[in-house]
Amino acid sequence: MNFTRWSARLPGTQRRAAARDEHGSVPAARAEVPSAVTALDAPSEPSAPVPGSSLEGLPARELLGRLPAPVALLHGPDHRISYVNAAYTAAFGPRPCGAPAAEAMPELSELSLLPLLDQVLRSGTPRTVKSRKVLAGNSYTVTCTPVATDDPDGGAGVLVYATDVTDHAEAAERLRASERRHRETAVTLQRSLLPQELEQPDDLRIAATYQPGGTDAAVGGDWYDVITLGAGRTALVIGDVMGRGVRAAAVMGQLRTAVRAYARLDLPPHEVLQLLDVLAAEIDASQIATCVYAVHDPNEGHLVYASAGHLPILVCHEDGTVHRAEDPTGPPLGTGGWLHTSGSIALPPGSTAVLYTDGLVERRSEDIDEGVASLERALSGAKGSPQVVCDRLIRSLGVTAEHDDDVAVLVVQHPARTGTSAELFHNASLELLGGIEAAPRARAFATGVLASWRFPVELCDRGVLAASELVANSLQHGTPPMRLGLRRTDRRLIIEVTDGDDHLPRRRRAEPADEAGRGISIVASIASSWGSRRTPGGGKAVWCEFSLPG
Repeated sequence: MNFTRWSARLPGTQRRAAARDEHGSVPAARAEVPSAVTALDAPSEPSAPVPGSSLEGLPARELLGRLPAPVALLHGPDHRISYVNAAYTAAFGPRPCGAPAAEAMPELSELSLLPLLDQVLRSGTPRTVKSRKVLAGNSYTVTCTPVATDDPDGGAGVLVYATDVTDHAEAAERLRASERRHRETAVTLQRSLLPQELEQPDDLRIAATYQPGGTDAAVGGDWYDVITLGAGRTALVIGDVMGRGVRAAAVMGQLRTAVRAYARLDLPPHEVLQLLDVLAAEIDASQIATCVYAVHDPNEGHLVYASAGHLPILVCHEDGTVHRAEDPTGPPLGTGGWLHTSGSIALPPGSTAVLYTDGLVERRSEDIDEGVASLERALSGAKGSPQVVCDRLIRSLGVTAEHDDDVAVLVVQHPARTGTSAELFHNASLELLGGIEAAPRARAFATGVLASWRFPVELCDRGVLAASELVANSLQHGTPPMRLGLRRTDRRLIIEVTDGDDHLPRRRRAEPADEAGRGISIVASIASSWGSRRTPGGGKAVWCEFSLPG
């Protein structure tokens, strides 16, 4: 066997060039022996030693014995042990020469090397496996190199060279564990900042899905929210902070909290985004965000919305046709210098609206418009409850647990009610014409309508009193046109008075000698909730709600 030839293949070992002189080259050291074991026992002697060529002057056994890494020499189809060095014995214990490796070297089975030895012996090509662990806990990178013999009966062999990489493997595992903890922290933070339970308005059915990116993707800042504004109106919000990790999730949480606070002011959608734009720049100018803020009013039958750099809302009608919100979109939040505007899209009974983030439709291999078109096709055929539609859209767009981006989807259905369900929803209104004589007409109208809706006597009396106070307040402080509206849902009674004056009323404490100032306090004390807002065409609306029993 020519040990000089294969010794140069050992990892980390370089064969020095043989010194040459003007008379010719120095022959390599060879030991012609009938077996690998005999070759290791009988050191080879060069015919003409060359000064400085230490590798040529070392016998194979001495060379392998000096290596700090475990080395074993196996030969034959059953990989019988020919030699193990001292480092191998120290690592795995003594191994009997001549025994098959499958029986005498259990560490090779733990490292799954036995099939690899067969491949190396068959192909004559070296193979390396990286960072495999034995039962004792150490990790090794192992190189298996084919070895030819000069014995025609001895067969070929395999040199097994192992490097202990336990420290490197443990460091890599600590790094992976740290990354997992960081990701879990970000996911936990983000999920805690999202609504734990969606509010369910009387007139809408809503479901949402959030799915973080795969394990190789950092958590983003996708978010959504549903906010009941009172008087049957509902705000729908979805957004995406352009960043990754805990910082993006923290910015998302601040924006979501701010949206809920601004929503309580009952501002138009474009004014809410205008406030968010300033806030986003103050929080972190380097992490801009996209957002859609939409408001649904059951009396109007459409969504009024404003968009800051976000993808368009999609609405699927009852016949399966899908419409895309086409109104202009402003730049993302945090850019500043832009006046946002509001648009509208119809949401009639029987239709479904979808708000989503770019992780649902954006793919590296195609334009984002193609992804939105794919979502339109999937939405046109998606039927069932909002949660069922959510799940079908996620599957249709190919979003899996290994998806490379966060995905948030908000599905809003405006159900078409018929039969007994429709009997629970009623509307009635009265134009308040004339002067103070409009007040008794409003009381009579409210009394008749509430009685026809078969409310309990106590609820009827409180409803008539609230309507009377709101009308009186409008007649005293408002301007025409004025209107009284009554609305009944399956959960509440809503009373609303609109007029042409945009001064919003406020609740105040009236002194005993005051002749006025008690109307809003009376309404607030007998109703479940009350509020006021400015209307788009100028003027205001003042409303109150009563929860229905049982």
